[in-house]
Amino acid sequence: MYYLYILKCADKTLYTGITVDLARRVREHNDSEMGAKYTRARRPVKLVFSKKFRNRSVASKAECRIKQLSRHDKLNLVQK
Repeated sequence: MYYLYILKCADKTLYTGITVDLARRVREHNDSEMGAKYTRARRPVKLVFSKKFRNRSVASKAECRIKQLSRHDKLNLVQK
């Protein structure tokens, strides 16, 4: 199972990614050097959206679509 997730960073920016272990990945973004370089400079981060996918391919395609959305559209997705 893969998870697509959106994090809200301390500077109010949004970060999108995929993982197989959502709780571990959020911890990494907040507490370790294994978090993305982008989020390491913008801690703490908060999980604001997640969705399950059966395989990596589908999750990656959804991640790509979300990354192409405007900030406004991403915030609308998060609020639903």
